[in-house]
Amino acid sequence: MDEEPRGAFDPMQSREQEYREPVQGKAVRPRDASTLIIVRRDGAVPQVLMGQRHASHKFMPNKFVFPGGRVDRADSRVKPAEELRDPVTRRLLVQMRGRPSQLRARALAMAAIRETFEETGLIIGRPSSTLQKSKHTDWNEYFAQGVTPVLGHLDFIARAITPPYRTRRFDTRFFIADAEAIQGDPHETAGSGELQGLHWLSIADARDLDLPNITRVVLDELDTRLQLTSIAQTRRAVPFIHFRNGTAIRDAIEA
Repeated sequence: MDEEPRGAFDPMQSREQEYREPVQGKAVRPRDASTLIIVRRDGAVPQVLMGQRHASHKFMPNKFVFPGGRVDRADSRVKPAEELRDPVTRRLLVQMRGRPSQLRARALAMAAIRETFEETGLIIGRPSSTLQKSKHTDWNEYFAQGVTPVLGHLDFIARAITPPYRTRRFDTRFFIADAEAIQGDPHETAGSGELQGLHWLSIADARDLDLPNITRVVLDELDTRLQLTSIAQTRRAVPFIHFRNGTAIRDAIEA
């Protein structure tokens, strides 16, 4: 497997910039997935939480990424204390594969919170006296902390579908949340071990790591957004990287 270059990702040159896998027949159908970018603003510059995928992983081994993973059925059955904001839900529904629904949009956000808890031990939510139950082990671990999910803190800033020349493909939505939404100390990271060496990094430092190309795109988008006013961030279109006839395309999901 070849290393991906560390330059800026150019969708028009994606065939040359990313490693390819031998895919026989039709392209694999992408599965819904979610990623959560947690931003700390208590220092001189904003920092984001990233970790390194284990070398044994078949998908993006050794790469530094944000916490995240695929959506589970249980994610659509958990009830949040606070729903997604309407503009976020509307954007998530744009070009949603299959039958678009608000329940599926909510499940995407729920998966981001669950996967972040599983991989980092950090809790995005609020204290609750009502204990929910789930058939999913990680959700039950989450609820055991005496909390319930809150989705109003999340914003949707990017979407990307894995290239058709990969044997594992995901339709990933990238969410962002402020570290103030964390219950507990943001330094106390633990998790399942799927992500190694979890660190809070400035965007500049993160760019020096061994990153998937799409992570570089998202870091650039994040960097731009953080320099805007809150209103301008709300109005900014969401980049959507996908493929048509094997060629990468960057579309914009408008407000």
